[in-house]
Formats: sequence, C-alpha cells, structure tokens
Amino acid sequence: MRKDYDLLVIGGGINGCGIARDAAGRGLKVCLLEMNDLGGATSASSTKLFHGGLRYLEYFEFRLVREALIEREVLLKAMPHISWPMRFVLPFHRDMRFDGTTPTSKLLGTVMPWMKGRRPAWLIRLGLFMYDNLGGREILPGTKSLDLHAAPEGAPLNKKFKKAFEYSDCWVEDSRLVVLNARDAEDRGADIFTREKVLGSDVTDGVWTVTSENSNTGETTKRTARMVVNAAGPWVGDVLRGTLRSNSSAGVRLVRGSHIVTKRLFDHDKCYFFQGTDGRIIFAIPYETDFTLIGTTDAEHADPSQKPECTDEERDYLIDFINQYIAKPIAVEDIVWTYSGVRPLYDDGADSATAATRDYVLKLDKSRGAPALNVFGGKITTYRRLAESALEKIQTVFPAADKPWTAGVALPGGDFPVDGVAQMIANLKTQFAFLDERWATRLVKAYGSEARDILKGSAIKADLGQDFGATLTEREVNWLIEKEYARCAADVVWRRSKLGLRLSKEEISALDIWMKSRVAAGVTAAAK
Repeated sequence: MRKDYDLLVIGGGINGCGIARDAAGRGLKVCLLEMNDLGGATSASSTKLFHGGLRYLEYFEFRLVREALIEREVLLKAMPHISWPMRFVLPFHRDMRFDGTTPTSKLLGTVMPWMKGRRPAWLIRLGLFMYDNLGGREILPGTKSLDLHAAPEGAPLNKKFKKAFEYSDCWVEDSRLVVLNARDAEDRGADIFTREKVLGSDVTDGVWTVTSENSNTGETTKRTARMVVNAAGPWVGDVLRGTLRSNSSAGVRLVRGSHIVTKRLFDHDKCYFFQGTDGRIIFAIPYETDFTLIGTTDAEHADPSQKPECTDEERDYLIDFINQYIAKPIAVEDIVWTYSGVRPLYDDGADSATAATRDYVLKLDKSRGAPALNVFGGKITTYRRLAESALEKIQTVFPAADKPWTAGVALPGGDFPVDGVAQMIANLKTQFAFLDERWATRLVKAYGSEARDILKGSAIKADLGQDFGATLTEREVNWLIEKEYARCAADVVWRRSKLGLRLSKEEISALDIWMKSRVAAGVTAAAK
C-alpha cells in the first residue's frame, strides 16, 4: 500500500472526510488518519439538523446563514436517504428574550429600550422572512402562521401558547454522513485508516513525514505528504501545537452541547423550536420513530481528552426548559439516553460560549517549512462548502488539481430523487417479502439504494444469518465491517445506527464479542 501522498488529513470527522472526498475527486493522492472511529466525537453528537441557523441572524452572521440555506437543498439532493425536510414550529409568547450579548439585542436596547430584551413577534417574522429568502428555495416550503388552539401542533403544549410560526429546515443522520463521505473518498482513490493515532511529524526538504500508531496492533507507520490538513476537531489545537509543532497563534474554543432523549412526547413529525426567558433556544425533535430528542446546551469544555457527558446541571436545565412549554411535564425518570459532543469553535474572543462564532475558519501555516491547513469550527450544513474553501487553499500547493465537483453529486446510496423514499421502501418490501414496514424503512433511510445490495440473494429472513435483535442481522453487520469501517458494537449501534436505543446491554455485548472475533479473523487473514 502507498505511503507517499499529496495530502494527509488528520481527523475523520465530517470536515476531514469531506475534504478527503473533495481532494480525492480532484485527482490528489489522499490519506486520512482517524485515531478512533469515523465521526466518533463531535460529528456523531450533533442535534442531527442541517439548517441555516435561524438564531445566527441575531449575530448578523448573514454570510454563514445564506451559505447554509443554499446548502440545505444541495445536500438534500445528494443524500435523500439520510436526510429529509422537516417543519419547525416556533411558539410565540411575550416573555421571549434575546441573548443580551447579540448585536440585535444591543441595537433594539438602544432604539426600543421599553422592550427590555423581549423578542417582538414582528421581529421574529422579519427574521423568518429573511430565512425564507436569503438562500432561495426550490424544495422546501416557506413560513406560515399557526393557531395553536386549533392546530394539532398545539395539543402537546401549555394552553398559554396561542400562536406559532412554522418554517422549514432539515434533518440528517450525522455520523452516517461522515461514513458515506469517507466511503466515497476511498472509492475515488483515497486511503482511509481508522484507529490510527498520529504521534508526531517531521519536515525534510518541504515534505512532511507523519508517524502514526495503530491502536489495535500497536504497529507504527511513517507516511510522507506534501501537505497536511489538521481537521482534528476538538484536538485541532493539540495537533497544531503538539503534533505539527506550529507557532501559529490561532486558538480553539471548546463548547459542549448536551442532549437528552425521552419516549415520544408528541404524535406528529414536526420539530419544536423553543425560546427561553434566558435568550437561549432548544429543539424538541421527533427521533427514531418512538423517541423525542431535546437539546442542546452551550457550556465551556476545557479539555478535549475529557469525555463529554451530559451533567446533572445540563440535564435539569433541559428538563426545566421544555417543561415551560409542554402540557405534561417530564422528569429525570423519562430520560432513556443522554449524549454530549464538543464543538471546536474558532476562538474569536466572544464573551460566552453561546456567542462564539459558528462560522468556519481555515488557517494556512507554512512555519515548519511545509504547508499545513488548520480547520476551526464549521457546521454539518456547510461541510461541503468548507471542503471547497479548503481546496481553494490546498490548490495553491497543487495548482494542477481538478475543479470543484461535489455540488449535486450523490453520496453512496443517494442516487434517487428527493421524493423517492416512499417508493423505494415499497419496492424493497416487494422484492424482499420478509421485511415489514419499519424494517424496510430503517434500511432505506440508512443505505438508500444500497439496501438492495445488502439483502441481495435472500429469500427468507434466515438467509441473512445471525439475528442480533432489533432487525440487525449478520448480513448487515458484515456490510458495516467490510464497507463502512465498523470495528465494534458501539460503531454499529450508536454511530452507523441508533439501534442501541432498542437493544439490551446483553445483546450489545454479544454483538461486540461477535464483531471483534470477526474483525480479528479478518486482520489475521489479511496478514498471511
């Protein structure tokens, strides 16, 4: 296998995988190293939305919002299996407050001091008008008003809420998006290595030599590259100053976002956008058919090596927040799962974690005598545009690389129309009669057109091999090992899927033992 590359990417989150895919498609020789599982940190712990970022309008982040709004429909067309439109219901009441640090809040505090930080309805409607029109729309419907006492969306809410605005944004299976970008990068010639931690680097005659260690085998490997991309997410600062030994002054601000998951709280497929009296917002989102996802928080997180976890304080904050809105309050006992992720934001000196910019910043550094590109921030929604912006800088080193190409190009399994999901589910059930509606839907919304490839040749359920529970079979797990870099049960039940919500601890443990045996046998066979 090759050990000399044009581009070596450190970090297998959405930014790293997106850059690797774009670069490989332009003809560059690309290697990606990820120390754990693909998307195993920030990219698997998002709120699962790709959206323009309505609240960023309050910070006058118009460029970021416009770019994100345009990207929504570009991405929907490229990955209709793992993303879909969603309507958002924003209840209004007079006690809504701005975050006092936003430019909008400061402006209104000057010209309309009698509002005392409240968000007036006309301002929300103006923001939604901009949201509808900044990026243009072909697929997504625009904003409308709701009478909550007449509309079904009002039924789960406290009766004090009489009016709401309804607008469009989108849902995405975040960690599957990462894996599909990695797969597409590999299909275009990139080498993707997981469980491969970078230990150090040297530069000789303008070429990087990067040393890494495989966490499974302990084997160390040296690879050379003309350029390095530091897309290490929460560890971008550690890689910048430790691994790459750069003297760059660029800094990262780590912000933890925590979420709670409960049993389903409402009987429709729309999301709620709730605004608090403290100026913050949270979402309550239909999740995995039978659940509701609630989040997120914004808290400083000092150390990337400290695993992010939802604290009791954050949990209680989210419970108290949503209980201000819903008619039937929830309690700690209603929570079935919590998760947290760390957003590696560019340190722009903002006063609070909430106010820190969500825009991405790309810093090209040649202080070591060879070029390195350091990636700060970014959102799932704009990952493809971030990759294109990164390639603009990368092409200063590789001017012969091909032109931008990713807009409108489907990810694996996404080669069907945006409105074709229902027909694909029906066709899959017809072709494989042992599937019920829920099973077929799960497969199509995970694998799209490739669901047929996973099931190919099976006439009855038993043809799919061992049953691990919750419709997860040996055939599917083998696909995830061989095609999608899965190596242990957590990779499968918490990142490639969310079947961990349905499987028992015993079932997950049995799957983990089976997978590790299967992976070890594969490694042994490959070594012979």
